[in-house]
Amino acid sequence: MGKELLLNQTLNECRAALLDSGEILDYLMERHRESVDNHPSVGNIYRGRVLRVLPGMQSAFVDIGYEKAAFLYVDDAYIPTLQEQREMAELSKKNLEEEGSNQIGEIIPDELSTLGESVNMRFRPEAAIETFLKEGQEIIVQIAKEPISTKGPRITRHITLAGRHVVFMPYIEHTGVSRRIESEDERERLKEILDNIRPEGKGIIARTAAEGQSSKTLRADFNMLVKIWKEVGRKAEKAKAPYLAYQDLNFIQRVLRDITDEDVHQIVVDTKDNLKEVEKFISKFLPSMRGKTRLYEGDAPIFEHYGIDLEIERGLSNKVFLRSGGSLNIDQTEALVSIDVNTGKYIGRKTLEDTILKTNLEAVKEIAYQLRLRNCGGIIIIDFIDMEKEENRFAVYSALLEALKKDRAKTNVLPISGLGLVEMTRKRTRDTLTRVMCEPCPYCEGTGRVKSTLTVCYELIRELTKLLRKNKNCKKVYIYAHPEVTARLCGDDLDIIDTLEERFGTALIIRSENNYHVEQYEIFSREY
Repeated sequence: MGKELLLNQTLNECRAALLDSGEILDYLMERHRESVDNHPSVGNIYRGRVLRVLPGMQSAFVDIGYEKAAFLYVDDAYIPTLQEQREMAELSKKNLEEEGSNQIGEIIPDELSTLGESVNMRFRPEAAIETFLKEGQEIIVQIAKEPISTKGPRITRHITLAGRHVVFMPYIEHTGVSRRIESEDERERLKEILDNIRPEGKGIIARTAAEGQSSKTLRADFNMLVKIWKEVGRKAEKAKAPYLAYQDLNFIQRVLRDITDEDVHQIVVDTKDNLKEVEKFISKFLPSMRGKTRLYEGDAPIFEHYGIDLEIERGLSNKVFLRSGGSLNIDQTEALVSIDVNTGKYIGRKTLEDTILKTNLEAVKEIAYQLRLRNCGGIIIIDFIDMEKEENRFAVYSALLEALKKDRAKTNVLPISGLGLVEMTRKRTRDTLTRVMCEPCPYCEGTGRVKSTLTVCYELIRELTKLLRKNKNCKKVYIYAHPEVTARLCGDDLDIIDTLEERFGTALIIRSENNYHVEQYEIFSREY
């Protein structure tokens, strides 16, 4: 069936889904805000003003014109000299060789993972942020991570400009090839081309899409990025901070640049305007994709027709069912994501160990899929069902590594522990699907739980008893509560109202309020 790219436009919302044989490889969406130019998208470059330098946190807050100050960590703030960079590269190469033999777990890289071989602030631990950054100083920064939840954007001074085939780094001397290109011969060929293109003191990385491309194509891409950088420098030099010096491509153009490859056999869009924009971009940057675009004209919405809306609903649920009858419980918190694997209705056919192995192997594929769909990031803990045999644990771990290779994000996966847990990290640059599409429940205030009516009844009775003991002259007490709570109070199972009335000689008058929260109640007393 091959890969398909689907683009859906609904008023000011644009969505993109990359499918491989019907499975979602990547899902992206963008909603135009009142001021799109003001939203700090990944890749945007600003001239910012340092608001505060925090030596105790080795970080700084920078005003880029957004409602929340941007966060700049020391590793991203220091720009080493050319000599320091070359010494760093040598040191990093030695460290990588030493760490290679002692490495625990597997790293599945992204396109920019190679950059870590050159830039490593641990080379200069004495370079405290307060020694080279001052409050009020104006600096050029780039968005590395968009605002997530209550946090502002994270920024860096290590500028990277991404083209279709290469990435240009004006401040870091480095030649790199995407680690997702596995052929050693192709890697050597690309590195030789890049070394001839790259000026001294500058950096260039071949993206995955560069595989098989000619020197002429890569040079043209690089020259275009150099022109863009010169224009950014010219604008930033004249402007006063905070100022947006460069805005990355629009949503559709970024999708075509970043997630579309030669394997995509069809691009389907549902509006004529987007079709024109896609064809225009393809004619200029993706000539091999000509003739692969199509306008969707079906009656049902395009994402509903392809079953994507149904998958998104699954991606918003805490519980995901497996085909065998097993299930995954996925809980996302501020700090980490926990995934629990259960056999559910699946009882297997042979032995218990066989049943567990098959459930875990099926869960592996769904977990990798859900991480991509939901864009989960940070620390991820997977609780597989405990397996007794070492070879079964290794089979599940290997299957997980293989499934994660489809992911564009960088992941670091540790082996299954003795408790049956897998610890991993996934690089996060934008908010999760849940946070983008949902908001905290106004009823439970985001906790996902409300107190039971019985719990509220007992709380109310304790409060009422305290009031009656304190005000012994009360003749009447009015109780207002949610209908379910009042029904439970007056029910035969508690039989508390008559008891209290006899004990304190007080008339208790209960009223139901439909507009009350189930946990809300009020008690008023009268002395006549």
